[in-house]
Amino acid sequence: MEKKPEWMNDSLVKNIDEKKLHFLSDLVFGSKGKSQKEAMPYMMTKMRQAKEENISFSSSEITNVITAIKNHSTPEELSQIDKIMKKAPPI
Repeated sequence: MEKKPEWMNDSLVKNIDEKKLHFLSDLVFGSKGKSQKEAMPYMMTKMRQAKEENISFSSSEITNVITAIKNHSTPEELSQIDKIMKKAPPI
């Protein structure tokens, strides 16, 4: 079994359903290493999955998750997160 990422143990996300945390982790890190052309279809698929599984997030949940991920990220991961956040629609 895959080890739970350290950010998922952060106190900022302790009250967020683990299914949501795994979904966001897949969304953020699943596009790692993909070109923008490859990443967009991946992200669209994940958004469809969220809709089908009724996964939604409050703005505070998203803010807390992003902060928790950033708190436990390498500089390379921070750069990837910043790129994704620039492309993401506003919350």
